[in-house]
Amino acid sequence: MDAVLHGVMARYTCSFIVSVPVNHLQPLLVELLQDCELDIQYYTPDYIMAREIPGSISFSKLVKVEVLVDKSTATEAETRMSIVIKNEELPLQLDNHCRQMFEFIKQAIENSRHWHLIESLAG
Repeated sequence: MDAVLHGVMARYTCSFIVSVPVNHLQPLLVELLQDCELDIQYYTPDYIMAREIPGSISFSKLVKVEVLVDKSTATEAETRMSIVIKNEELPLQLDNHCRQMFEFIKQAIENSRHWHLIESLAG
């Protein structure tokens, strides 16, 4: 779970396998992200982009969340998805705002009552 410096932004990624049919996953993810105080910017059946709502923190620290659903490997029993969480903040401290939001959203996905988590792999 190291921050990777792409230009100057903080970026965290994690993959999950959850026990939910792929066609049920997207609306559940939209709801989960909204419950995390994120504004859904764009979505398709296999991609969701959300953004932290401006107001409480500086613009450079606003987090963008991308969720990619792997429809090619999905079965009726399980679906793999990845999240990328990033912002324009320099990740100078290990416990920066982007990292805190990453951990918060990761926990929300891992602990969601809508599915059983099969695997979580931070990268």
